[in-house]
Amino acid sequence: MSKSNTFENDLLLLLFNNTNISDIGDATGVRGSTTAGTFWVSLHTGDPGEAGTAITSETAYTGYLRVAIARSGAGFVVSGNSVSPAANIDFAECSAAPGGAITYFGIVNTSSGAGKLLYSGTVTPSITMAVGVIPRLKTTSTITED
Repeated sequence: MSKSNTFENDLLLLLFNNTNISDIGDATGVRGSTTAGTFWVSLHTGDPGEAGTAITSETAYTGYLRVAIARSGAGFVVSGNSVSPAANIDFAECSAAPGGAITYFGIVNTSSGAGKLLYSGTVTPSITMAVGVIPRLKTTSTITED
């Protein structure tokens, strides 16, 4: 079975914009968090896959840190069952040991460590790493719920 397009969009709005889903359960529906908090965006050198965690194939170039993004309309844009960053996401500059090309990004629930990988998507075109490169995910980077 699959979810309806309307519910897919509602689910993304709940997760990424902390927007309530009305008319499920009692009159208040499925509620967003009292404090929306953040998700972290991670970079990967391979597909972390559905069984992966936040550290599966995660890049390890010198200087790399995950980037926190607010769970709100200021952080993510949800439309047509897809979610994308509201603004370009720039990561720290590679200062040494660039490692492999960045081919995937992830949405995770922790700033470091294994954590929960919520979604992943491809980076197109991939980012060739070298000392001095500042990886950037553009607003065209999307994840689709289907």
